[in-house]
Amino acid sequence: MESKDGSMGFDFEGVYTNIITNKLIEYVIADGRNIKIEFIDKGNAIKIVESFDAEQDNSVAVQQAGWQAILNNFKKYIESN
Repeated sequence: MESKDGSMGFDFEGVYTNIITNKLIEYVIADGRNIKIEFIDKGNAIKIVESFDAEQDNSVAVQQAGWQAILNNFKKYIESN
């Protein structure tokens, strides 16, 4: 993953452990942390809930802000198409 301006980036890899089409994605990233993404049908909208095991180098707040920024950009991309 890399910022648009190229000033910051890192490798990101994992293994999918559970996929339920249109409902759930679960995976384990290379360092052993678990990620869970739920897609909840809200009628004319989909609510996305992402849960993750925090890593030790950065505060939970910083990590949560990073994951939220990814979701916000995804929302903006989806709504523009």
